[in-house]
Amino acid sequence: MAEQADLIIFGARGDLAGRKLFPALYQLDYCELLSPKTRIVCVARDAMPRETFLESLQPKLQSQIQPERWTEQQWQKFASRIVYVHLDFNSAEDYVRLAAELHCAVRIYYLATPPSLFGPICQALGEHQCLNDDSRIVLEKPIGHDLASSVAVNETVAKYFSDENTYRIDHYLGKETVQNLLVLRFANRFINTQWDQSCIDHVQITVAETVGIEGRWGYYDKVGQLRDMVQNHLMQLLCLVAMEAPNSMTAESIRDEKIKVLRALRPIDENTITTHTVRGQYAAGYMGGQPARGYLNEDDCTVEQSDTETFVAIKAHIDNWRWAGVPFYLRTGKRMAEKLTEVVISYKALPHNIFSGNPASNNRLVIRLQPNEGIEMRMVSKLHSLRDRMALVKQDLNLDFLGSSAMGRIPEAYERLFLDVISGDQSLFVGREEVEESWRWVDGVVEAWKRQNMEVRKYQAGSWGPAKSELLIEKDNRSWHG
Repeated sequence: MAEQADLIIFGARGDLAGRKLFPALYQLDYCELLSPKTRIVCVARDAMPRETFLESLQPKLQSQIQPERWTEQQWQKFASRIVYVHLDFNSAEDYVRLAAELHCAVRIYYLATPPSLFGPICQALGEHQCLNDDSRIVLEKPIGHDLASSVAVNETVAKYFSDENTYRIDHYLGKETVQNLLVLRFANRFINTQWDQSCIDHVQITVAETVGIEGRWGYYDKVGQLRDMVQNHLMQLLCLVAMEAPNSMTAESIRDEKIKVLRALRPIDENTITTHTVRGQYAAGYMGGQPARGYLNEDDCTVEQSDTETFVAIKAHIDNWRWAGVPFYLRTGKRMAEKLTEVVISYKALPHNIFSGNPASNNRLVIRLQPNEGIEMRMVSKLHSLRDRMALVKQDLNLDFLGSSAMGRIPEAYERLFLDVISGDQSLFVGREEVEESWRWVDGVVEAWKRQNMEVRKYQAGSWGPAKSELLIEKDNRSWHG
């Protein structure tokens, strides 16, 4: 059981809190992994009684929890932890009232707010006696919108929280499959010894979403898919695939190896931007057989034209000995054909095919993060047949995490991340230098797009992106998995 703490959630009435944070805390409480004295202090701008907040929270939370885990008794137990604090972010008196509500030695401030508020909130907490010797801050992505703004946010936060007490979340790192990627690589000799340019032909990382902007148009149009997804989620997956073995599983050792990968990423400049990247924006199409609106037809769209990308495909290279000559193909987009997050390791073909009449087939290792978490190995075996003496077939060895889980469910990423913050374990959180090195590389791509005036290419909602994204990989005689 974790030690007792005050969990202070800023933005407690927001979408992230309702969909992810409260369900994760409910599951931890259900599993009796929270200290009985841990309280959840919910901070929001809306003035209302605690009972009214609970009445609005209950149906949202219940819709996210498996029916067998929801009981009135369990809900009342969870609700008893909750304190509601109305707070105007600009009011000194409100912060003083917040400080009076805090009693535990461990104080964890979770900022589920727009990044523009990170600095002001930290400053106010520091100035109004809300901090003690064991106060921790949890920051959601994105941290800034470019390198300069990221540095500014980190500098402000660092005035009030040490780096050891600053937890920068990329929730992908809390997923069971992502953690299993480290085990797969570094606990299995037959995988580890073939994890380099001598055996691997290329790597694909896909993060596809079926949703559109979901009411975030005003925010999203200033950001785009490169900043919203590539700078954090895809960069973290790339680092875990490409990093060297850390000396230990400590946060410092893991971060050191990831930073080396980010520094080895080959810059994409105006000379390579048109051949190594594709920008797209979804137009009207069909999702699940139903009409779907285009990006410029969303309810909260306020302009007739926009060059903001909702899809990005990138061909990246890591310039070090392990990965010399191995391309990493990245793609991510909204309103895609299906919800899918996977890493595909495509191995080189054998130098000589002795099975005449059977085409050579490359092995593929597929690491699935969603929709069904697991690991799949594409192999070749003999077809059971008397007629065909040595016909070959492709077979998949499938490790289904849900099917092999004794829990009957796969824990959500935020459940693991909350436990780690409470216990003070930084190993699944992103370091400041990682964030800034990632922004440095992404800023180079953005600048090259501007210099080349690179347009966004339309793609139909419900498709796999612009046709040019297929050419990005097909011109290398390869194809996207799936």
